Amino acid sequence: MRRRDFIALLGGAAVCPLATHAQQPDLRLIGVLMGAVENDPVRRPHLAAFRGALAKLGWTEASNLRIDVRWCADAVLCARHAADLVVLGPRVLLADSTLSLEALQQQTRTTPIVFVGVADPIGQGFVASLARPGGNITGFTVFDAPMAGKWLEMLTRITPPVERVAMLFNPATTPYASLMLHAIEEAASSFAVVVQEAPVNSDAEVETMMSALARQKGGGVLVLPSVFIVTHREAIIALAARHHVPAVYSYPFFAEAGGLMSYGVAPDDLYRRAADYVDRILKGAKPGDLPVQMPIKFYQVINLKTAKALDITIAPSLLATADRVIE
Repeated sequence: MRRRDFIALLGGAAVCPLATHAQQPDLRLIGVLMGAVENDPVRRPHLAAFRGALAKLGWTEASNLRIDVRWCADAVLCARHAADLVVLGPRVLLADSTLSLEALQQQTRTTPIVFVGVADPIGQGFVASLARPGGNITGFTVFDAPMAGKWLEMLTRITPPVERVAMLFNPATTPYASLMLHAIEEAASSFAVVVQEAPVNSDAEVETMMSALARQKGGGVLVLPSVFIVTHREAIIALAARHHVPAVYSYPFFAEAGGLMSYGVAPDDLYRRAADYVDRILKGAKPGDLPVQMPIKFYQVINLKTAKALDITIAPSLLATADRVIE
């Protein structure tokens, strides 16, 4: 062997182990689009639940997984972040609201998308059916028609009872409002209450609505979920307290933050279930073959401190069914 070839051979033997050692792990990228203001404190635990569930399934960041999280509380920002995420070439996308899902759907019809926090996936054209969604989208809904009856029931089992209910929602971020309004109106006759729509677009309009409702005997508020409502939750809770209007909300963090009552899905549970779908897709499953799942776990919170401040008495039978009572 010529001296030059021998030296080259030795050099190659020395470099190969280093090159092998420097190889990066095969990281599967998951893009997450959160429909909320950046690092919203009530949403961070949901992401933690998602990461924790993935870890139990064998997916850990820096080992075999990378998660890119973007935040958006309006359609313009969601569209921008959705485009950025799709360009990165993720294996799976997670959308946590109707706003974020709409933005991602506009960017891709091929990359698998798993959603949470969406109320009406069929009516909004995201999936063909719950059993066989088809296409590249599947996930977990946050609304089932019986929830409407439960919300109204809670408002009528307080003293003084609610006789008229204003359904508070933001038209821009609640495109599924008609689904919920229909279910609420159908349930209203069973509880002898009058319901009326209360669309709002700002804190000032919430103030006007609360003030008008407070002047009516037996008025109460049913706050429909959306990105706007979650983003403006502090103002809505404060205005309900200022005008002494009893209100029921759909997420537990409203009652935990001072709202009177809440009933709805447990968000952490949705994110853990979403992690299972992400795992299955990463292992080869097609989102169109994974059925959209309805809510299965509900969480009821009653804030007795707020009830006392409003001079409201909660029926003992209602308190007995609560998952948490804040005293």
